Amino acid sequence: MKRKLCFITSTRADWGLLMPLAKALRQDRDIELQIVAANIHLDPAYGMTVDEITNAGFDIDARVPMAVCGDDEASRVKAMALCLDGMAEAFGQLKPDAAVILGDRYEMLAVASAATVMRIPIIHIAGGEISEGAVDDAIRHAISKLSTLHLTATEPYRQRVIQMGEEPARVINTGAIGVWNAFNTPLLDAEELGEQLGIDFGEQKVAVVTYHPATNDSIATPGERVAAMLEALDKYPELCTVITYPNNDAHGAAIIRLLEAYRDAHPDRVRLVRSLGMVRYQSLLKLASAVIGNSSSGIVEAPSAGVPTVDIGIRQRGRIAAPSVIHCGDSADEISSAIAKALSPDMQAVAKERKNPYYQPDTLSRMAESVRHFMASLPVEPKKFYDLPS
Repeated sequence: MKRKLCFITSTRADWGLLMPLAKALRQDRDIELQIVAANIHLDPAYGMTVDEITNAGFDIDARVPMAVCGDDEASRVKAMALCLDGMAEAFGQLKPDAAVILGDRYEMLAVASAATVMRIPIIHIAGGEISEGAVDDAIRHAISKLSTLHLTATEPYRQRVIQMGEEPARVINTGAIGVWNAFNTPLLDAEELGEQLGIDFGEQKVAVVTYHPATNDSIATPGERVAAMLEALDKYPELCTVITYPNNDAHGAAIIRLLEAYRDAHPDRVRLVRSLGMVRYQSLLKLASAVIGNSSSGIVEAPSAGVPTVDIGIRQRGRIAAPSVIHCGDSADEISSAIAKALSPDMQAVAKERKNPYYQPDTLSRMAESVRHFMASLPVEPKKFYDLPS
């Protein structure tokens, strides 16, 4: 009898990471793959990225819209309520034997809550990490406590999940799937990508820019933080900047308005893209001179593409980082100095070494085999709290 395994995806970012694992597991004769698409995937304002799922040859088994009507925190809580209601209906129809959740977004806490109450074991990817500058940090740990199988990106992260009382045998250090993507995704060449983005990579240096709201920042608004970043970018007019939309965290809409105005003011050197998708994003990293912003991809994936990262502010504070990652403050001067360091020959040489603490050569196979073994062991007994040895 096939076991039903349900992947829940809500953003362009998590689908790019989940897709290789979904592809590997749908070949398994003992697993029936299900996919639920939610949140940003179903929002035209963010590029209607559900099409990236279907274009990759997957069927969508359920759609869970959760319209966010407002740009504040309360609007996200109301959207979580919609997600919780929609997931109850989706799980009730699909009746999965287990669910796969990646990361730490607020809607995934609703997904995990629904799965827990409906007694659906959760396989959690990327637990044990730290990102002190966002409420995602607490949400990630909460999802870990609701989950039964854990696939972590480094050994210190594995140890942290065990420290939270999870059984060591069910906490597997697989490496980060985003890094596996960096080495295994068929990429576009400079000419093809340049035609799509309107960039001559032979003539222009390119920076990839992604800035999300730092939702634990109590000192300045996301808009003020982005304004400082844009001021710093103005000091490097020779850089063509490809800026991707932020996620739809609280105050993300304010960031988008600033970015649109910045693009309109500098059409010669700014490209603003709702969603690049995994192939274009990985292709762009290989051609870029720097990654700038506060996205986790700059910490986890960019080092394996051989490009330096300027990590701005507190959002990713606490994550393990490669030597090619430059942490800096939020002011325009601090960001500008970090960009200068990233573009320097010394840091470019460091980045080309591609040292990355998130890399393992067999990440995908380790993840797939761990999931297969878990699915074969269903049903599982209720979790027991694992106490660390005295």
